Parts: sequence; structure tokens; C-alpha cells
Amino acid sequence: MALVPLATKGNYFHVYDFKVNPGTGDRFIELFNAFDYGPDNPFHKSAAQVKDGVLCRDNDDPDHFYLIAEWADVDAHIAIRKVAAAMKPEFIKLVEGGEFAPVYAKIVSSTPQDLLDKTSH
Repeated sequence: MALVPLATKGNYFHVYDFKVNPGTGDRFIELFNAFDYGPDNPFHKSAAQVKDGVLCRDNDDPDHFYLIAEWADVDAHIAIRKVAAAMKPEFIKLVEGGEFAPVYAKIVSSTPQDLLDKTSH
């Protein structure tokens, strides 16, 4: 099996680490998906989004989630977050404390292509 890097050096991850109100995890996923895969999601219209995000659920706490995606430009993501916040997506109402903000992390190491190529032989 050929290896594929999770992300590209020089780009950025946004990492949302949040909890939803107790017992609302399944409903959160439904509402999140309705917005995320809906036609009005401004994030998916940006060329700065390198890879679509993934929503992850903590194995030990069904009300704890992570949302991670790769972006080429943090400032573009920040600007779009303001647009999305003004849209008041329904899923935000289920986030504990109502705060839905990421940390940004620059990708500083990624498997070099020549090493990846060697694994596919």
C-alpha cells in the first residue's frame, strides 16, 4: 500500500476541540453534517481549503469532538469563520458554552515524497 501524507508541510491545520451539551452528540452530528455538506457552507467555496475537514468523536466521551482540516491560508479561514458565525448554524447551539473556535497549527514536517514513493514498490 502506498503511503499518503496526512498533510503538506507549510500548510495549516485548524483544530477544534470542543464538547457538546450532555447527551446531544448524535443530534450535533446531524446538524453539523446538514450545514457542512449543505450548499451554503462558505468554507467549501474557498480555494484556501486544501483538504476537507473531518469530524472526530472521542471514543471515551460521546460529547467530546474534534474538527480538523488542512488550509493553505489561516487568514482566509479566519475571515470565513466570521461569515459562517453570522449565518448562525444550528449545530453551534449544542456546543457547550457556545464557543466554537479552533487553534491553528502550522504543519512543519511531512513525509518526503521520495520516501513515500519507496513504500509503493
